[in-house]
Amino acid sequence: MVKKRYAILFIALIIILLLSILVSSLLGRFTMSIGEVIQAVWIKLSFSRTDTFDNAINVLFKVRFPRIFVAIGVGMALSAAGASYQGLFRNPMVSPDILGVSSGACFGASIAILLEMNKFGIQMMAFVFGIGAVSLTYLVSEIAKNKSQGILMLVLAGMVTESIFSALLSSTKYLADSEDKLPAITFWLMGSLASVTSKDVKLLMTLLCIGYIPLYLVRWKINVMACGEEEAQAMGLNTKRLQLLIVGCSTLLAAASVSIAGKVGWTGLIVPHIARLLVGPDYKRLLPVTALIGGIFLLIVDDLCRTLILAEVPLGILTSLCGAPFFLYLLIKGKDNML
Repeated sequence: MVKKRYAILFIALIIILLLSILVSSLLGRFTMSIGEVIQAVWIKLSFSRTDTFDNAINVLFKVRFPRIFVAIGVGMALSAAGASYQGLFRNPMVSPDILGVSSGACFGASIAILLEMNKFGIQMMAFVFGIGAVSLTYLVSEIAKNKSQGILMLVLAGMVTESIFSALLSSTKYLADSEDKLPAITFWLMGSLASVTSKDVKLLMTLLCIGYIPLYLVRWKINVMACGEEEAQAMGLNTKRLQLLIVGCSTLLAAASVSIAGKVGWTGLIVPHIARLLVGPDYKRLLPVTALIGGIFLLIVDDLCRTLILAEVPLGILTSLCGAPFFLYLLIKGKDNML
């Protein structure tokens, strides 16, 4: 019965995701009907030559589809990373930036903006500094921890790293030119998918596969880690190696997302709770459902960002406005299932 319910839910989420992609492809200043979208896609995939749908094909494949798939990828990555961190740290309040990845990535991007790097340079600096911040966190925790406080030391080291890189980020904003560089840094920190391209899709999907597939393969081991490090060791698991794998893959997912979309809050915190209310705490079901819901959630939010008003709303603002009240609702209505 449980397997049947899970299968129905999984298929329903796939259908909702496909419908969301279809609806998203219709939204924008260049109006298109469902028939025009289907015809444009068919012409593109069949390599047919026609001038009738040139505009529609350019809009779909150069603007809308890259943005749609990046939104889905970022939502999946942040949600899967959040769920994995929550299982590893046995804490439902944990989010993907717990170990300093967001603050590190934001500092890296701000440095790149100050140095007048191009878009790719900003993304790479954000990604490298995000990975570097978590590596620093892990190094500090390894130096400071004792046998009984490995996870606790990792969290505390993450708090220290987050504080350090937040201070460094503030210093770059203080030094930035208030007429040019400071607005650019501030806008990047708010999060946006306005300038994504097909290259961003390829990069994000590659990193998503590298980070998500190992987590999916060890999802049953995350269940054991969620019961406690001592219990996992008693069952014969190499907890140190598993901890490093989970942290590494989750960090890769979070850093890739932040480097492309900027700082997008709440997604990695609330989506795992929504999935947990639907399928329970078993990571064999929780991880795939979390990824699907995360992709749907961020795609819908991004649609709102580009259609609510004429000027685009930064992604981070809407995720916070949607996430905070919904999380409060989950705390009140679903508190028994959140722990």
